[in-house]
Amino acid sequence: MARYAAVCAAALLLCTGLSTTASADSIAAGPNPLADQLDAYWTPARMAAALPADLGKGTEPGTTAAGASPAVDGPRPGEYIPPSWSFDGIPQAGTFFWTDATGTGRTCSGSVVRSPGRDLVLSAGHCLKGYAGTSPKRHLAFVPQYHDARKPFGIFPVRTDGVYVPPEYYDLGEHAGAEYDFAFAVTEPNQDGTRLEDAVGGVRLLTGTGYYHAPVRMIGYPAGAEKPLECFGWTTRWDSDDPADPGTFPRIACDAFVGGTSGGPMLVPTPGGWAAIGVIGGYHTGGNTPQISYSAYFGSATQALYRAAVTGAAPAGPRLTTGS
Repeated sequence: MARYAAVCAAALLLCTGLSTTASADSIAAGPNPLADQLDAYWTPARMAAALPADLGKGTEPGTTAAGASPAVDGPRPGEYIPPSWSFDGIPQAGTFFWTDATGTGRTCSGSVVRSPGRDLVLSAGHCLKGYAGTSPKRHLAFVPQYHDARKPFGIFPVRTDGVYVPPEYYDLGEHAGAEYDFAFAVTEPNQDGTRLEDAVGGVRLLTGTGYYHAPVRMIGYPAGAEKPLECFGWTTRWDSDDPADPGTFPRIACDAFVGGTSGGPMLVPTPGGWAAIGVIGGYHTGGNTPQISYSAYFGSATQALYRAAVTGAAPAGPRLTTGS
């Protein structure tokens, strides 16, 4: 563990101050009235009261024992679970807020990925699936580095027709389509007219890199918490033993990742800064226990969805618009 802690510290040093920072050439385009409206709507009280979109994440105690059902995910007997801790976050990670069909506030995590439009957020498909196509946005916005009821970089509305979820995820559903549980959201500028990536920078999107990575820095926003969580762990390959959620997924052990953390990034250090190799989601929509999380594998389908988002192609949508 001491050796692993040293590796994690080196990863932090490697990525500090590199190209995930905001551009020095950022130019504001002018005030955005919609961002002003959302800033006024999402008061500290409303943000704190928002419920997780991922109601199943981390709801089981996580004490899987020998002989337990093979379809129950969680820590293996004797498995080391790296601790997580609260912190003030990083500019490139944040949380979505929106209201569901009943007017109840909802939340899920996300991260800013580099894109030509400098406006793209990566999250989980099960977080944003109700907002693709022409579905009502209902106050849908992204707040980077949200903590202690603060919006340090402002609030960024999600563009109309700006939510991209793989069509396979809609066709198969969140369980049979667990391998496609990722999404992108295209944002509008904040209150000052500044584009998202100009304000906070972005992380690289990595695809096709396999299942085994170390160290992996995982960040997520538990619903109702004042600060996000982070944890350093490592990903391994998980071949599903649940026929309802088929596929192969990256798996990571990190403690206390509960509802609201879905969509949070799994980051690896690279010479150019942090890079995302996954998001909390996939198998069992991210994991039934707080100690074990999963991601859909980032491969050709992720690349195709990214291309659709950055080129402005018409997004896929649910066959029947839901009120999620």
